[in-house]
Amino acid sequence: MIAVLAVLAYAAAYLRRARTLARRGRPVPAARIAAFLAGLVVLGIALSPPVHRAAEDTMAAHMVEHLVIGDFVSLLLVLGLTGPVLAPVLRVIPVRALRFAAHPAVALPLWGANFWLWHLPAAYEAALRHDGVHALQHASFLLFGMNLWMPLFGPFPRPAWFGTGAQAAYVFAIRLTSMALANLFLWSGTGFYAWYGRDLADQEAAGAVMMAEDSVFMVGLFAWLAVRWMRDAEERQQLAELSAARGLAVDERRIARAVAAGRGAALRRAMATSAPAPPGANRRTDTVLHPTTAVDAAPRTRTVHRHGSR
Repeated sequence: MIAVLAVLAYAAAYLRRARTLARRGRPVPAARIAAFLAGLVVLGIALSPPVHRAAEDTMAAHMVEHLVIGDFVSLLLVLGLTGPVLAPVLRVIPVRALRFAAHPAVALPLWGANFWLWHLPAAYEAALRHDGVHALQHASFLLFGMNLWMPLFGPFPRPAWFGTGAQAAYVFAIRLTSMALANLFLWSGTGFYAWYGRDLADQEAAGAVMMAEDSVFMVGLFAWLAVRWMRDAEERQQLAELSAARGLAVDERRIARAVAAGRGAALRRAMATSAPAPPGANRRTDTVLHPTTAVDAAPRTRTVHRHGSR
């Protein structure tokens, strides 16, 4: 009952924020709203009494529940987030703290540590024996899962080095971490959890479920990365052509960093509103070129006082 009320409360808060943004002329895309609400629906199903009872009976069912919450639900919720949607949260939690936690070099080890620690026999069985610990386990799978997807799908700017190749390595590291545990369950020959009677067949089924889910996710994520790689290449080409057309000497490496950081659209706006350089001039504008700042902001002016003048 508490889980259902929490899901309804999050849905109401999200829809209220979406309506507010629509009235302000900044509507949330329908696909993002659908993704967020779908995530909440799937979360409600995963936490429903029938699923809970099945998870208590077999480890394989429990594994399905955890994978749905930690992978699918977390991904759908992140896909539903935008910067304006998160603005009220950012007034409570400092932006720097969220961006630090969502940095790929931080998000991946945090998720990996949480994932493995909860599968230690003491922690896993404590969650089965105590409802409060079980709720904490599910919440941590969801929150650390969302944080894991933020560098790939979230609204924060990505580090300049986190391009397509680094993202592919990130996805591979995620799958390697979970596949290691899946293989341990599948091939160890040792029953780890007394709650399930140390049933090897059930444990092996849980490992097989995890391995199958990992494979499906791996294929899907690498397919998405291939599409993003082609899209980013096209965006870099378009920005280079816009720079040449407006007579701006924009370095290709700077364009690549802007696109990798998800700032390509902002860079395009800044270049489009910059005055064209005079013929034969070699103009450079760092305000326009820097990929990690608010490139569409108005440039600052600075007054220089010389000696003897006011």
